Amino acid sequence: MEATEKVHCLIIGSGPAGYTAAIYASRAGLNPVLYQGIQPGGQLTITTEVENYPGYPEGIQGPEMMVHFEKQAARMGADIRYGLATKVDFSGPVHKVQIDEEKWIEADAVIISTGASAKWLGLESEQRLNGFGVSACAVCDGFFFKGKEVAIVGAGDTAAEEALYLSKICAQVHMIVRRDEMRASKVMQERVKNTANIKVYWNSVTDEVLGDKKVSAVRIHNTKTDTKEEVPVSAFFVAIGHQPNSDIFKPFIEMDEAGYIKTVPGTSKTNIEGVFAAGDVQDKIYRQAVTAAGSGCMAALDAERYLSAKGLH
Repeated sequence: MEATEKVHCLIIGSGPAGYTAAIYASRAGLNPVLYQGIQPGGQLTITTEVENYPGYPEGIQGPEMMVHFEKQAARMGADIRYGLATKVDFSGPVHKVQIDEEKWIEADAVIISTGASAKWLGLESEQRLNGFGVSACAVCDGFFFKGKEVAIVGAGDTAAEEALYLSKICAQVHMIVRRDEMRASKVMQERVKNTANIKVYWNSVTDEVLGDKKVSAVRIHNTKTDTKEEVPVSAFFVAIGHQPNSDIFKPFIEMDEAGYIKTVPGTSKTNIEGVFAAGDVQDKIYRQAVTAAGSGCMAALDAERYLSAKGLH
């Protein structure tokens, strides 16, 4: 049997939710151990400017903001470690989590804040220009393209919502839809159709995002007519969904059909006693840094109350 370490409170993941949970748990004397996961700092580390987080009147770069979060958690006494949770065993009263496929941790309380990852189309240009006009969050980055022409790809409710959001800020929104209809709800489809500055390209896929140092155009391929056209745009938004990073918890934790962890409404509690979830791994609606931080606070407070009730704190 591999060496096992016992900890009081284990936090898995290091975005705004994980770090906020670590700040609160540390101050409550829970001596939390936090594993940063595959992307320390989470999705914000692939965002450039963050202008909508309260307390930063001039805005701040996403990676820098996450360094602030980490430093604050460390100053409060959190034990922050580099490593990835690869397996869990939540079958008994003690919660077991495997790190990097080798070491097992036993924890009295576990906070899952593993986040979600944006789905991408898989184009080379999309990754190359990520942060230079390519974004997976219109609500985060649309403001930077005020009065400009932009493109968005996707056909679900999120894509429709983001297209409408962009239509209020940008001069023209070019919406690329793969089939001859949308997956979005009828109400959302109607709103898109009735918005003058949203142009929908049906039966179309993104052939390439064009631009040298920043996005300058998108090449759209109409699969029905087999024609391609280049549309000049300043930004390209991908809205084809997010994938919650929850696979390793599937045998034990209740989730919805998309893999988002279900929590008891108004709390961070999961179906397993002593296991809590915070941030984008359990929130498919808001997905903002500030809401993730808020839910990280909730998880730490819930964990503290749980441990107190069990006589472990």
